Amino acid sequence: MSDRVNMSILKGKTGTGSAETAGPRTIEDLGLRRSLVADLALKTLYLNGELLLVDLADQMRLSFSIVNDMFERLRKEQLCEVKGMTGGVHRISATSQGRARALELLELCHYAGPAPVSMDDYVRQVRVQSIRNVEVHRADIERAFSRMVVPPETLTQLGAAIFSGRSMILYGSTGTGKTALAQAIPGIYNDHVLIPYAVEVDDQIITVFDVHLHEPCDEPAKKEETDMRWVRCRRPRVVAGGELKLEMLDLQFNLVTRYYSAPLQMKANNGVLIVDDFGRQRVRPEELLNRWIAPLDRGTDFLTLAGGKRFEVPFEALVVFATSLDPSELADEAFLRRIQTKIRLDFVKPKEFKEIFRRVCEETKLAYDARVVDELIATLERMNHPLRPCYPHEIIQHITWAAGYEGRPPHLDSEAVAQACRNYFLSA
Repeated sequence: MSDRVNMSILKGKTGTGSAETAGPRTIEDLGLRRSLVADLALKTLYLNGELLLVDLADQMRLSFSIVNDMFERLRKEQLCEVKGMTGGVHRISATSQGRARALELLELCHYAGPAPVSMDDYVRQVRVQSIRNVEVHRADIERAFSRMVVPPETLTQLGAAIFSGRSMILYGSTGTGKTALAQAIPGIYNDHVLIPYAVEVDDQIITVFDVHLHEPCDEPAKKEETDMRWVRCRRPRVVAGGELKLEMLDLQFNLVTRYYSAPLQMKANNGVLIVDDFGRQRVRPEELLNRWIAPLDRGTDFLTLAGGKRFEVPFEALVVFATSLDPSELADEAFLRRIQTKIRLDFVKPKEFKEIFRRVCEETKLAYDARVVDELIATLERMNHPLRPCYPHEIIQHITWAAGYEGRPPHLDSEAVAQACRNYFLSA
């Protein structure tokens, strides 16, 4: 009889983020083979020399009762032994036989972190936390973009696209705010999701939680009632720019450590995946689109282990493509049909330009002068430069740099703006 048992997952309400995972009480509750958990415990023990049982439980993110049960089994097999007691808790280490076994295990896989979750449990949890289950309304959109000057019709388009939970493309000339808008989208969500430290597939370990991409929230008050193999995080915001390569969308196998790292889209599950400057990646647009055409449509991706085993994983990220190129030249009609929303961002009107300038001045503690901004708008018109939303921030940045270099407070005046324009524009 198989000793693999699925972990129970508590159902959550739509729009409230993750459903907490129930804390496993026995080894069977983990949904993993006993031998895999025992091997992980032995490797952890070997690498640390001696450990209190409570510290071993903490490193493996398992309950004390599970680790104590595992310890009794390892001791029975003469793979570990008691070295003493501290505060009524066993202090243990690997025996010579256990150290030899641990070295053999480390040759196969160096992973010795938190215990993984099963792929079945991972799939179930990701589906429960789907970004499509979150209700988004006008108030949420207005709050998330309140620091930006966005035309009402654009906000409406964004709101409908985000409500759908499906992919979108933001396009338009450079400097029109595509990246800023895309990066503001994750701020809409006030909830949290659960992300596993690692997932197990066919006895292989795939790490998922990434300290560089995932932002942990406060841990629950009662740790013993939750499964600590999962990290409570804000919905992920993953940005892929010009460095994106096709290999980053597949499992990354480390030949030294002998375990896998999840691909970019898997780390972005239940969050937002932004493909910035789409069309300028190291991978050709058609290759990227061909790789994602089915996952975007079906919400399911396929990954392959080094041994050839192919398995299914959820594709539950809201994908936002941002490009200054013509979308019709980047993708064929079949792919563009699967991107349900296309939002064009354009240059701004003088009134909007002034409001952006005023807000940037407010953020940088610079006194706003409407007359100086009117002069700048007139100058840009003479130079045949459109009013790009990016100009206020970048011009004020030049003013701040020049003032810092000269050792004086920055000041918004005609001379400072003229100098900034000479430095910033080729034709100034």
